[in-house]
Amino acid sequence: MQITVLKNWALSAVVFVSVSSCSDKKAEKELSKKEETTTKTTLTNKPIVLQRADPFIYKHTDGYYYFTGSVPTYDAIELRRAKSINELQNAETFRVWEKHKSGPMSRHVWAPELHYLDGKWYVYFAASQEDDIWRLRPYVLECTGQDPLHDKWIELGQMQAADADPKSFIDFSLDGTVFEHKNKRYFCWAEKTGGQFAASNLYLAEMESPVKLKTVQFMLTTPDYDWERIGFWVNEGPAFLKHKGKIYITFSASATGSCYSMGMMEADENADLLDRNSWKKSRYPVLKTNEAKHIYGPGHNSFTVDENGDPLVIYHARDYEKAVGDPKVVPATDKRPLKEIIADPLYDPNRHARMMKLKFDKNGTPIFEFN
Repeated sequence: MQITVLKNWALSAVVFVSVSSCSDKKAEKELSKKEETTTKTTLTNKPIVLQRADPFIYKHTDGYYYFTGSVPTYDAIELRRAKSINELQNAETFRVWEKHKSGPMSRHVWAPELHYLDGKWYVYFAASQEDDIWRLRPYVLECTGQDPLHDKWIELGQMQAADADPKSFIDFSLDGTVFEHKNKRYFCWAEKTGGQFAASNLYLAEMESPVKLKTVQFMLTTPDYDWERIGFWVNEGPAFLKHKGKIYITFSASATGSCYSMGMMEADENADLLDRNSWKKSRYPVLKTNEAKHIYGPGHNSFTVDENGDPLVIYHARDYEKAVGDPKVVPATDKRPLKEIIADPLYDPNRHARMMKLKFDKNGTPIFEFN
């Protein structure tokens, strides 16, 4: 009797262990599947981060994706990081800097970019003044440590022109980006010479330091075509890409509503990048509104890579055509009629960050196609 009970108990134990083992393996498999889903890049046209215009993603050597962009209130700089792009939306957000109450850097904090240069973290952004809201200038922050989310940031002031350059950053200037090529570092930015309603051109110069230019500015592109002149004459939001012997700089054009679109410049990698004759400009936009996919006003992109090192385009766009400005985020010094403010797409918060896989044609030229 006792032997029979022991045999039954032993058999039950074996069955229990066997079932438990199967359950554990099943749970492990499900967990592994879940982890794979969050760490692998999922390509859709849906937003990856809500209400963040001018998105910028930098994949660091620590394996993390660092994200920043314009917050809808245009009053601070926020950073977040995650192991995958899919996880950025729910990642903890760190407000690393806030606008001043008055004077420079007190209004319209726009298009921050996070760069790691010479072993230090920098943020490049544009800001204006509470009492002069269109007096945009580019500014630089430096992180005092190696953790940009938790370590202290200090202000380095306005970006400085080269000693021989009396024209850079003296007018409406914004959207600065930094890139390196053949042991040289370049700064590319948008500037309107003649105030808010002048044409916004893209300029390029070599850098002497993270806060100062080495060479006199040269004009990379001005709004030449009809698609660059809708609402405003605009070239802005440059982003750098190198592929198969060519240098590409994408940019955004026209006003910030559904007419916003992307163009592209290209040059040979061995050419003098500060020579206008080295560059060829796309005759038509390389990315524009697609009503069928409900993507309106795509633009102000950056480039990053997925977990396999394949290039991705990060851009912003709305889900609808008619933008509606939110009067709550409009500066008190903006005295336009309410009707004009509501019609201004600049104050509509729903430009969401999105991504697409970057493709190339047989000649190695980038192709921008929605997923």
